[in-house]
Amino acid sequence: MTSLLEGAKKLVTRGTDIGARIEGLDAATYAARGRLDDSVVDHAQAVIDRATGRLRLSATHTVVAIGGATGSGKSSTFNALTGLELSAVGVRRPTTSWASACVWGRDGAEELLEWLGIPPRHQTTRDSMLDSGRRGADSELDGVVLLDLPDHDSTEVAHHLEVDRLVGLADLLVWVLDPQKYADAAIHDRYLAPSADHQDVMLVVLNHIDTVPEERRQSMLDDVRRLLDADGLDRVPVLPVSARQGIGIAELRAEIARRAAEKQSTRARIDADVRAAALQMSEAAGDAPTRVLSPERVSALDEAFAEAAGVPTIVDAVERSTRMRIGRATAWPVVGWLSGIKPDPLRHLDLDLGADGRQLTGKGRSSAPQVAQVQRARVDTEVRTLADDVSSGLATPWVEAVQRASVSRLDELGDRLDAALASAAIEAGRLPFWAGLVRVVQWLLVLASLAGLVWTGVLAGSGKLQDADTPQVAGVALALVLLVGGIVLGLVLGLVCRLLVARTARARADEADHRLRGAVAEVSHELVVDQVEIELAAYTAVRNGLSRALA
Repeated sequence: MTSLLEGAKKLVTRGTDIGARIEGLDAATYAARGRLDDSVVDHAQAVIDRATGRLRLSATHTVVAIGGATGSGKSSTFNALTGLELSAVGVRRPTTSWASACVWGRDGAEELLEWLGIPPRHQTTRDSMLDSGRRGADSELDGVVLLDLPDHDSTEVAHHLEVDRLVGLADLLVWVLDPQKYADAAIHDRYLAPSADHQDVMLVVLNHIDTVPEERRQSMLDDVRRLLDADGLDRVPVLPVSARQGIGIAELRAEIARRAAEKQSTRARIDADVRAAALQMSEAAGDAPTRVLSPERVSALDEAFAEAAGVPTIVDAVERSTRMRIGRATAWPVVGWLSGIKPDPLRHLDLDLGADGRQLTGKGRSSAPQVAQVQRARVDTEVRTLADDVSSGLATPWVEAVQRASVSRLDELGDRLDAALASAAIEAGRLPFWAGLVRVVQWLLVLASLAGLVWTGVLAGSGKLQDADTPQVAGVALALVLLVGGIVLGLVLGLVCRLLVARTARARADEADHRLRGAVAEVSHELVVDQVEIELAAYTAVRNGLSRALA
């Protein structure tokens, strides 16, 4: 890329950074691969490759290609410009089988000719000793690489391919028309009209002007002008010449020399290529504004995934299990023993909190509630709604890309939800610190009550329950105080603990809900949201890249 930028700096004019344009198109092409039509992306990549290849080569040479139909005088024009009989001339059949090149100023042109694919046997250096008319280094065509292309209407397929290849590589195109066939659809439909974006690097020559009566020449030129305007080539000059008589050759040579001297044709050609490819890709990509997923739509998707994972059911079971576990530990021991008969709600779901009460574990796919048909239908609906919502207004290829990405990993839903639930650390089964203290107090109250019961029985049996010598508290026998007080305080403590247990269970359930939903949200993002956002990011990259390419 360094050589690309160095080459581009030599061609930057009027604030136009060719390197930045190419990089923009390259970024758009990379992001569009696999999303837009392959033919569009491949064409853009070919433009990038040609542009970077050209920028690495000589910036002092201008490649001028002369093209035309059989009998148009294309090769005669080439010979007239070079001053040498380098190309065979024919009227009735194609005589130019392969492109020939004439170079003014060989220094630095070897790599350029190699890039153009012109074999050495078809190359001529104009300032060699073959050129007896050379005027030293002051030749007006210094830096020109003039190409004589095969006839574009040749019956040989190889000729068509060679013309198309070199037309795509030339810096300046000179199309030679014949007075009898200048309206031929073959050249207008195949080469001229499709090149409207390249008209600043084109010239049109009406050859054999000597065969047209003088009084008809201007009207014929006007007709050619009309046809070019209809092709969208309103800025392309039309030059009347006669290669045989030498009419207009000096003017044509001067125009080519002027453009070569300005060193603008290479830049203009690359600009036109990049712009045309960017416009084609822009048309395929659409011009809808870039967008991101709305938080509301993502939240709705997360909720659907949470329901599919059975999070509400698990959270409810966690709350009831926590209430049961802590309640059993803090209740009046007799009540706790009775509550131990009830099954744990989590075990009913074939789930367990593990030895430390912090991790959901189970036995395979049955560990969590299965993804029911209704819940899976809701997931599918939310995924489809999310894709439709975010892709609304985009061009068809991007709508299809977003929809395809949104469901690309949904087959992993069940396994990924299981793994997410198993990885969520929740503290539902761990007893709070105060539960141990309450348990100690409850047992002390039980022992006090039992001691009071036994003592009361002994006193009542000996008739000393009301005896003044019996230990008393506020006039009541201490034995009765222990018995009644132990029971009453145990019941009161049990009621207080029930409130604390309910509060703790709710808090643990809320924490479990938060952690489980967070784990499930990671799954929804990995399977759907991230996939969609990749497509949206690609669309943004395409739009931004094309904006740079068209700047």
